[in-house]
Amino acid sequence: MSSKFDFSTTADEVAAEFAREIAGKNVLITGTSLGGIGLEAVRVIAKYASLVVITGYNAERLKLSEEAIKKESPTAQIRRLLLDLSSLAAVRKAAAEVNAYPEPLHVLINNAAAGQGPFKLTVDKLEHQMATDHFGPFLFTKLLAPKLLASASATYTPRVVFVASEAHAMGTGVNFTVLKNPDPAKYDLFEAYFQAKSANVLTAIELSRRSGGKINAYSLHPGVIFTNILQKEGSRDEMIKFGLLDENGQPIDKMFKWKTIPQGAATTVTAAFDPSLNDKPGSYLDNSTVANEAIAPHSSDPVNAQKLWAATEEIIGETFTF
Repeated sequence: MSSKFDFSTTADEVAAEFAREIAGKNVLITGTSLGGIGLEAVRVIAKYASLVVITGYNAERLKLSEEAIKKESPTAQIRRLLLDLSSLAAVRKAAAEVNAYPEPLHVLINNAAAGQGPFKLTVDKLEHQMATDHFGPFLFTKLLAPKLLASASATYTPRVVFVASEAHAMGTGVNFTVLKNPDPAKYDLFEAYFQAKSANVLTAIELSRRSGGKINAYSLHPGVIFTNILQKEGSRDEMIKFGLLDENGQPIDKMFKWKTIPQGAATTVTAAFDPSLNDKPGSYLDNSTVANEAIAPHSSDPVNAQKLWAATEEIIGETFTF
């Protein structure tokens, strides 16, 4: 892993470093709306990759994202995919579309996340934040596994990246009772976020273990970044209450050191392409560096990882096979 990378490293710098690894790859990134780190990752990867599939649940906004990329890289191969991660049926529909593509898939980056807000159930009667951040991505990854496995070769192992957060360590880990039976009386929007991010870390560890070397999965902390998600009405108000944003909705430097969007997307690109990670499956990254010591015990516990996997398969009604 390059020691050149640190807190201030940008996604552009990482992509340039791994241009050879990105070349010829087909990559799918969820959550690519304007003003987010997902689109920044697309912007730098699209300069070198064969194909980048971008996703969103709003067709109009997705088109704007493609236009923004094409403006800078006119020859970039971008494909739009409508995907609503809060609906298992919508995830299945989107996955079927990807599986019909003629190309294999080398890298899947699960970047999309729900904004923090009041308790809400999805169409599948799941808590909205956990559905969007964990159940949807888990099912999507499961359904795209054959497409990922088709990209494997003697010299390449397909990758799955989960954009988690250091916030995974702020809570007590996944609450398996409310996972299956969401309860508005027990709901706390920050705790829900902490649990969803814990689930991301556990899933990366367990996916790497279960695949037996066929798929390498990683999770990461992108940094604290002033993205579009913090500017959504519900999230913005809660972040002001939390003390992360001031009364005008602007970042407060007291609690955290903030990253720019280009800095915030750097670790995602590292997790997707750094060849030195090949023998470190399941790792957690921070500042584009392996930081497994930063994983909270509840999110590195193999028993918890297996328990979450089994519970998730039961809830989505599908078994993950390789």
